[in-house]
Amino acid sequence: MRIKLQTTLSLLAITLIFNNVYAAGLDVPACNRALAKGDFKAALVQANSALLTNKNDKDALICQGRAYSASGDLNSALLAFKSADALSENEFDRTITALLTGHAYKAAKQYDDAINSYQQTILHAKADASGTFQRIGQDAVGNVYFETKQFPLALTAYLAGSKFAANDNERADSYEKIAQTYHQLNQNDLALEFQIKVYVMYQAAGTLDQYAHSSIELGRYYAAVKKYDNAEITLNKIIQFSKEQGGAYFEAQGSYVLAQVKAATGDMASAKALVAHAKLIAKNTNDTALDEEIKQETQHMF
Repeated sequence: MRIKLQTTLSLLAITLIFNNVYAAGLDVPACNRALAKGDFKAALVQANSALLTNKNDKDALICQGRAYSASGDLNSALLAFKSADALSENEFDRTITALLTGHAYKAAKQYDDAINSYQQTILHAKADASGTFQRIGQDAVGNVYFETKQFPLALTAYLAGSKFAANDNERADSYEKIAQTYHQLNQNDLALEFQIKVYVMYQAAGTLDQYAHSSIELGRYYAAVKKYDNAEITLNKIIQFSKEQGGAYFEAQGSYVLAQVKAATGDMASAKALVAHAKLIAKNTNDTALDEEIKQETQHMF
């Protein structure tokens, strides 16, 4: 669940860039809107409509390729991106097609090809002097390595990408990936160091979801280094905040992480009560994914 959230946030940022840049043809914005809604068939209809008018519409080819990739048709996606790349006029265009090609390979779990495409993304972005897409490319490399549990390589990529962060939100996003990876490497002192930075940045400038998520992860890493008092303070604060803001998911997540802290300190009665509370929230909100998350995270506690 934790890596999914970060991946979703990163992909959302990338999608917004594409939607703002590639919107020239009459049907292309409609294609992008359909993609955002998850309606891949409608997206293909719009892309194909634009291509009937102009077979060399690079923007339509890009949206077509994204729709094919989202539909699981790798070969058609690659063909569309290759055609779009042939129409590229500058390094920025080539950066985009390389990045999307990498995403298509990653979605198909062809990880070596994905890495190669992301490396091309970084090279084109460097030639274009685009720090933004060098960061996105490095993060994409890191995500592949993280997903395939090659954590030292993921850390190298995330650290490289963090150098191109242009503001606190981008730095927080990079630092959270770094913290997660240090945690996977059992270097929890460093995980905590970076997560504190994330928490401070999101407290000042993040969304409510970002603040809540960063708080729970901070509590988790405090517990990992056995700073249980700090963990309890942090988690109790975000549980109360979530109650006040109507954030049921984060109230439940904070509760089961706090249960882990209570179990670690020997307070099993409180741990059981907190897990029960989290499960009740999942039941009352009909959130089956949350219920499964709670089971997986707490199954070895009792």
